[in-house]
Amino acid sequence: MKSWIAFWNILKKDIKNYYLKPPNISWGIIFPLSWTLMQLVRSPGGSILELLPGLISMSVLFGTTSMLAVTITFERSGRSFDRLLLAPISLNLMVLAKIAGTILFGMFNACVPILFASFFVDLSAVNWGLLLLAVLMIAITSALMGLLIAVSAKQVFEAQTFSNFFRFPMLFLCGLFIPISSLPFVLRPVSFCLPLTYGTDILRGTIVRANILSPLLSFGMLLFFSVALFLICRHNINRKWIL
Repeated sequence: MKSWIAFWNILKKDIKNYYLKPPNISWGIIFPLSWTLMQLVRSPGGSILELLPGLISMSVLFGTTSMLAVTITFERSGRSFDRLLLAPISLNLMVLAKIAGTILFGMFNACVPILFASFFVDLSAVNWGLLLLAVLMIAITSALMGLLIAVSAKQVFEAQTFSNFFRFPMLFLCGLFIPISSLPFVLRPVSFCLPLTYGTDILRGTIVRANILSPLLSFGMLLFFSVALFLICRHNINRKWIL
């Protein structure tokens, strides 16, 4: 019980102290919002549904990675993170508490393109249960990718710079706005090595029925990436944070 009280307090502190920090507002909210508005305003009504899966995926990706960069690097630079490492809770639970706020922030960001799209097109045919589960899995894998970078960064600007090295290429390699079939043949295998590809494919299936993979396979791959990324992050945390 004490461990879960600590979990809740860490989560509540992150929500209170970090959700409205400038890096979160700029990269986590304003960038996806401006990209969403640009795409929705310039596109005719018939293509909004085709853009929506990519916009949702991008909003979750940028929201989660921006949030985690702030919560961990701010605390590491201010030495307050050292007290968390000394707290009488397991390291896994502490990391889970840090990731939980990031996942919530990413899922909140997913609502932005959905809200704006609802003014232009009818979304009544969307499988909302499957969409919510896909958004959750995208948020989890994106948060873990952000954690992998935050472990190595010492300052917020470093974490944001490192994040952009994989965020922007993923916009073009994961089928968000350019179909994987339209990519050069040599780049297609790279697309299937990225977890966002599978999350976006599930969203395409729920929104426009244009998925190229089985939802069961995509969810299985997302689960695999989640476990693999967590284990890699745990290994790096033990090597860099625990003396």
